[in-house]
Amino acid sequence: MKKMQFLALLLSVIMVLGTVGCTKTDDTGDGGNNVTSGADKDTASKGDGTSNTAGSTSSYEKITLRMAWWGSQTRHDRTVAVIELYESLHPNIDIEYEPMDFDGYFNKLATLVASNEVWDIFQLGSNFPTYQSKIYTLNGFIADGTIDVSGTTDAFLRIAADEQGNQVGLCSGVNTYGIAYDPALFAAAGVAEPTQNWTWDDYKQACLKIHEKLGIYGSSKFDDWQAGASMGINQEGFGIGFFNKTNDNLGFNDYKMLSNYLQMRADLVDAGAYPDPGACQEISDIENDFVVSGEAAMTWVASNQFVSLCTAAGRELKLINPPRKSANGPAGVSIQSSQMLCVSSDSKYPAEAAKFIEFFQSNIDANRILLAERGIPTFTAVREALAGNLTDVEKAVYEYVDVVGAFDTGGETVNPSSPACTDTIKEQYNYYLNKVIYKEMTADEAAKAIYDFAASQF
Repeated sequence: MKKMQFLALLLSVIMVLGTVGCTKTDDTGDGGNNVTSGADKDTASKGDGTSNTAGSTSSYEKITLRMAWWGSQTRHDRTVAVIELYESLHPNIDIEYEPMDFDGYFNKLATLVASNEVWDIFQLGSNFPTYQSKIYTLNGFIADGTIDVSGTTDAFLRIAADEQGNQVGLCSGVNTYGIAYDPALFAAAGVAEPTQNWTWDDYKQACLKIHEKLGIYGSSKFDDWQAGASMGINQEGFGIGFFNKTNDNLGFNDYKMLSNYLQMRADLVDAGAYPDPGACQEISDIENDFVVSGEAAMTWVASNQFVSLCTAAGRELKLINPPRKSANGPAGVSIQSSQMLCVSSDSKYPAEAAKFIEFFQSNIDANRILLAERGIPTFTAVREALAGNLTDVEKAVYEYVDVVGAFDTGGETVNPSSPACTDTIKEQYNYYLNKVIYKEMTADEAAKAIYDFAASQF
């Protein structure tokens, strides 16, 4: 599975950074004035390179770890470069990797869960409770120093922990959801650019007018579950969520809260202002979104995807928060973990997998390769090291995350996890949404069916 063609990418990064293979920037983030031999400093931070934790190895035992993730080609390239950097610093470690698209990743993960062969290092999001039986928790590694978390905060650690305080992974970065839009297409259609207080009705009217004036989709594919259900219910009022805070029941009691979004989506597809389900299936990743090709004026993104989207589009795009149900109502959107890297309970070498995860998240040279593609880093020294070299697009992402972080939450905290049944409920949500689009059910009927099915899971 090794892809040696990525060596050229790694070498080009090394030429920019200096002698990365031989040095590691001091974690004070002072710009590189104090550097130490990478091998020496890495060993010094972990004692003699061994650990009393289960799955540890000697520094000279040749071992192989398997790793997988989903994402864009940009993510693939940068992740492989970091893997090869780590291998150059640890000659006894060989990491076999599998980059995939989102659907392919979770299809294979399900197979590996059933066969007890989950990769040593794997990527998850807020759906981690579904796979918690396959996660080797990191608390022991943090306690014995195998993982050094002194460079981050308890708040950031809790983003990748369960309700009982089990550290299920290390957060790869924080992000949030937003709408990427093309200001030139909005101007050409005579549509005002969206503001922080725009509503779903504003969104619908913009889509219809852009389609009417330009003959393209007003909007590309949205994450309907997030927009219409998870975030959509949050927009009903502070303290209201699709699930309650203990993840053992629903957090709302009126199915009609789901109806309006379902009807709006069906109306837009019917008008030709939004791609139908078949066209949506053509979008396999952010880089072949209809916004990239100019066939749509806006699309749903996670903030960490915005740089890849702009790169693929090759033109100016802007980022705004999702529409609200009412202009003065809750935004519904919040800061969250983008993804996390986890250690598999199937791993023969959990300590070595944990060491790599810490390197991936906290090493400055590694993160000068990753460039916050998975979200704004949670280790302070990494953020400081990257801050001075941000492009205009990357600065826009940082600024947008700051804007969302300042939204009024009514004093409510965000639940970082979701119940194990979430994926099943999401499937049914999309199933019934398509029923509305194809006029097989009314929005009200579909909303009640979704609510009843979700309630039955508890």
